[in-house]
Amino acid sequence: MHQSIGQLVTSRAGRDQGRPYLVVGVLDDRFVLVADGDLRPADRPKRKNVRHLVFHHAWAEEIRQRLEAGQRPSNAELRRALSGLVAQYFGEKDSADQKPEVQGG
Repeated sequence: MHQSIGQLVTSRAGRDQGRPYLVVGVLDDRFVLVADGDLRPADRPKRKNVRHLVFHHAWAEEIRQRLEAGQRPSNAELRRALSGLVAQYFGEKDSADQKPEVQGG
């Protein structure tokens, strides 16, 4: 199985710019199939050029295991895994890392 299956990606070009997806298939060296379970359901993944994606260092292991077993994950599973990864990867930083708000004029 290809290493990018189940990986969190963000679109960097096109109408869906900035939208997170999970890689659900690899067509060749240039194209992958991505889905989010919402606008792009598991039964209709979007074909994207890898140059138009940002690959993040986060994988949905349960989705990866289902795809390796030859099963298609449900849209609810995709949405749940994607929201968990997005919250974990792009979540709030520690309050100690943030600058305090400036008060007054």
